[in-house]
Amino acid sequence: MKTKLCALLLCGALLLTGCGKTGGEGGEEGTSSVVSASPLDTSSIFSDRDTKTDYDESKSVEITLNGTTITANSSAVTVDGNTATITKEGTYVLSGALDNGMIIVNTPKADKVQLVFNGVSIHSEADAPLYILQTDKVFLTLAENTENTLSNGGSFTVRDDNNIDAVIFSKEDLTINGSGKLTVQSPAGHGIVSKDELTITGGTLDIQSSGHGLTGKDGIGLDNTVLTVAAGKDGIHAEHDEDTTKGYVYIKNGQYKITAEGDGISASAQLQIDDGTFDIITGGGSENGDKQTSDNWGGFPGGGMGGGMGGGTRPNRPGGRAVTDTTTTDSTSIKGLKATNGLTIGGGTFTLNCADDAVHGNSDVTVSGGSFTIATGDDGFHADNTLTIAGGTIVITESYEGLEGLHVVVSGGDIRSKSSDDGINAAGGTDQSGMGGIREDQFGGGRPGGMGGPGGMGSASNGSITISGGKVYINASGDGIDANGTLKITGGYTVVCGPTQGDTATLDYDTSAVISGGTFIGTGASGMAQTFSSSENQGVIAISVGNRTAGTTFTLTNAAGEKIIDAFAPELSYAVVILSTPDIRKGESYTITVGSNTGTFEAD
Repeated sequence: MKTKLCALLLCGALLLTGCGKTGGEGGEEGTSSVVSASPLDTSSIFSDRDTKTDYDESKSVEITLNGTTITANSSAVTVDGNTATITKEGTYVLSGALDNGMIIVNTPKADKVQLVFNGVSIHSEADAPLYILQTDKVFLTLAENTENTLSNGGSFTVRDDNNIDAVIFSKEDLTINGSGKLTVQSPAGHGIVSKDELTITGGTLDIQSSGHGLTGKDGIGLDNTVLTVAAGKDGIHAEHDEDTTKGYVYIKNGQYKITAEGDGISASAQLQIDDGTFDIITGGGSENGDKQTSDNWGGFPGGGMGGGMGGGTRPNRPGGRAVTDTTTTDSTSIKGLKATNGLTIGGGTFTLNCADDAVHGNSDVTVSGGSFTIATGDDGFHADNTLTIAGGTIVITESYEGLEGLHVVVSGGDIRSKSSDDGINAAGGTDQSGMGGIREDQFGGGRPGGMGGPGGMGSASNGSITISGGKVYINASGDGIDANGTLKITGGYTVVCGPTQGDTATLDYDTSAVISGGTFIGTGASGMAQTFSSSENQGVIAISVGNRTAGTTFTLTNAAGEKIIDAFAPELSYAVVILSTPDIRKGESYTITVGSNTGTFEAD
């Protein structure tokens, strides 16, 4: 004879909505103090001229670098010792090596200048090898099958009352194109800086810098580029300190390998990625997630990227996990992808290994495609406002929390997340693991008349989690789904494997948890467990099964013996099983077999 299960059949109308929490105290779903982001207009980021790499040699000016001297075949180039200044619009073809000198572009404001690097090596001990002082726009073309190198010796001289602190420093719009290679070495500053727009539509760039790799004040547009960056600060950095509509980053395509002691890619306005391949390591990787600041931030890479880190605890989070606060001046932001006014990803392949959030938005984050492999010391995806996942394949192998936002909306995609705290967290108001209460009932003993007492303190909020499609698989050491507000499931296939100890639960919510469609399979702890507060169109089965080891299978069949859920084996040990599918109908009886134990229950 099979032994009886220790079972709990829950009634949503009688279930306590959380220890120390009362339904209805949270704000209405959808309310937020964070302003939603406006979309990025990409229509004018790339011009036809940005991709044009051809030129007429017969009409071009030749500039030849000869170690310590410079020669040019036009009066449009003024040579003063080891410095050549371009003074007129036109195309200039540069070749040769310059031991300690620089090229300056200083033309009338309306002029456009094309520089062709045809095997160039320029080193400047205390200056920017290429300094664009004034013009309308410079097009830097990397000639086919050429290798070009620009380097600084370790200091920068102040020129024209400007802090010239990059190997390529442009006060005007700058476009880099072509199919050649450019190596930039900047041990004392940034790699490439544009004080207007920086556009790159081709070429292979290898940048080592103690500061940011690429910087654009108005914005950065990248396409068809092979970029490798080792940076002491951000790999790609766009920031405008006055106009909040500027400071964007738009990546259309390309290959990007970034190792940064700051953020991988950072935008003070919008960040939008449509396609490309990305391999990004920040702050030394996820293993440094319990540290806050790099002690050698801004140091030239090579002595251990993301070396010594300072500590600090993260408030309102169990365990004191540290996190970077980008608003403070004494800490370093070490996120993978970061944007202030909206972050949108439509496609691409991403390998992100980050000490802080892998994908972070101070407003909205929207993912409609792409393939992600993520290891992070904090959140896989974080949005201060709404995190929307409508497509793509996401594998989070390591995180503090997998998905986090004030509002989390999943309508598509294939998501697999492993976290040391919550799998999905609607972090409205106080950001902490929620705590819930549950009743125990012996198998066959009928429903109890009482409710479980409070077991801890929590706080209601206006967060929300909505799942309407896609596949979601959660392996969480904290709450599986923590809705500091409301949870609504209307479709999709959701699996939660949660822990069996501590103040954690498969489901945790403040206000309500409603399921009206889709499949939900959840396992986890019993002490603080909650089930759905109500269900529409389908039934819910929630039972306590005693302490079960990881891998112990359970099967659910209907009265006709048909399998509704077949031999499901949770990755983690569990004491509670919560099930709901369109095949489970309220009021009908179902039999669950857990290991060698069997019991029959009526669905709520």
